Amino acid sequence: MKTFKLGGVHPEESKITAEKQIISIPLPQKVSIPLSQSLGAPSNLLVEKGSLVKVGQLIAKGESFISSDVHSSVSGKVMKVEDIVDSTGYRKPAVVIEVEGDEWDGGINKSQDVVTDITLTGEEIIKRIKDCGIVGMGGATFPTHVKMMVPKDKEAEFLIINGVECEPYLTADHRVMVEHGLEVITGIRILMRALNVKRAFIGIENNKPDAIDNLSKLSASYPEIEVIPLKVKYPQGGEKQLIKAITGREVPSGKLPIETGCIVQNVGTALAVYEAVQKNKPLIDRIVTVTGPSLQNAGNFRVRIGTSIEYLVEQAGGLPTDTGKVVGGGPMMGKSLVTLEMPIVKGTSGILILPHQHSRRVPVFNCIRCGRCISACPIGLQPMYLAQLIENEIYDVAEKENIMDCMECGSCHYTCPSGRPILDYVRLGKNKVGNIIRNRVKK
Repeated sequence: MKTFKLGGVHPEESKITAEKQIISIPLPQKVSIPLSQSLGAPSNLLVEKGSLVKVGQLIAKGESFISSDVHSSVSGKVMKVEDIVDSTGYRKPAVVIEVEGDEWDGGINKSQDVVTDITLTGEEIIKRIKDCGIVGMGGATFPTHVKMMVPKDKEAEFLIINGVECEPYLTADHRVMVEHGLEVITGIRILMRALNVKRAFIGIENNKPDAIDNLSKLSASYPEIEVIPLKVKYPQGGEKQLIKAITGREVPSGKLPIETGCIVQNVGTALAVYEAVQKNKPLIDRIVTVTGPSLQNAGNFRVRIGTSIEYLVEQAGGLPTDTGKVVGGGPMMGKSLVTLEMPIVKGTSGILILPHQHSRRVPVFNCIRCGRCISACPIGLQPMYLAQLIENEIYDVAEKENIMDCMECGSCHYTCPSGRPILDYVRLGKNKVGNIIRNRVKK
């Protein structure tokens, strides 16, 4: 069974929503749609207080090279434009819309019929992806149209589709592969045409046999698309680890996957690309797993962008009385939320509600030099050494020790018998070193 070789861990899976079919939740009374929902620059506002908007209408334009368009996910009136707290804990501008019905923009095909015939050229596909505001749905939110623009001195050989979903608890991608397999396969074919590649691989861990079976049957008519079952191992969903597991190629330090001839896209992105190209539907909703050991109605929900997390949690049965922490994402790479009033955005893959006994920090003891964090690191770094460098503010050495290569998977933190907050220090260090590098480049 294929997998990556360096590092990795095996956290308890806890996929308690794996059999829960996707449910579309009722529209909320209002949505708050942030202007910045992708890596790169925020989008430029196109509406103002009092503006009437429809579902799918462009409300903010991504003018910078790395940016994405933002569309209204509902129909109604713009109540205000204000700064709201986003998943980072910082206040960012957002358009607040009062919902009045569900009137869609006229150019969107709302039919549920799957359209498999692809008529657009590669250039037209990339333009449609850009115009519909598609970003990476696995959480990174890199603008998809930028990722598809292969540099002239590089060549895309393989398209790799990430169906791994190795984070414990999360099952949104799993359900997409089971319930929307034909759309995903069509989305893959669209991406292949845009990239002009001849081979595509779909990597799926073997704890999802129904997804492997479904996509294997649907791709049987397309010999250029191959489903690759993978050994269950975290963090196999990382781009570098997935490329290594499937192709055996290794992305060099500080380089992008295209250096190996590979472009990696999430299965949720493939679905969004299908809807954009075949239905002219902007990215106005997404599938979100809402889960936790004590949650009454844990499940996978189709949610309009801008819906508050508080409203979504109510649809899942409300906060349990023993709630200790609410996490945006999974338990390994997710981050605790400071408020439930923040909105669902394009990069929200899951909401995890942990009880008190699962959310308390373990006691911290001195490092015993056991080396487990080094063995677990899938990048081959020395996590405890990096943490010590950051704790002592030795940023120049941390940079030389390749701290920026860290993917923040948390494997080091997970394996540490002394409970050291290694990931916290490394995240802080990456921010500090990143600022130093950017200021150096400016000079």
